[in-house]
Amino acid sequence: MVTRDWTLRVGVRVETWAKTVAGRMRGRGRDAGAGFVEYAGLMIIIAGIFTLIDQIGLDGLISGAIRTAVTQVTGGGG
Repeated sequence: MVTRDWTLRVGVRVETWAKTVAGRMRGRGRDAGAGFVEYAGLMIIIAGIFTLIDQIGLDGLISGAIRTAVTQVTGGGG
């Protein structure tokens, strides 16, 4: 009897462990809002970069460099 109870307890624990591991591998129990928070943080960083470029005055310099590079690649003069 004691051996049977012990075997049953071990079997239940192994089954619980297997379900936990399988659930973690499938992504269950994740924070559902984490993706939104990461996306919002990324948008804030990108907006900050654009604001910084505008405040420093690099927007004209960057567009001029792109225009020059495109002209050189296409070989166009106008």
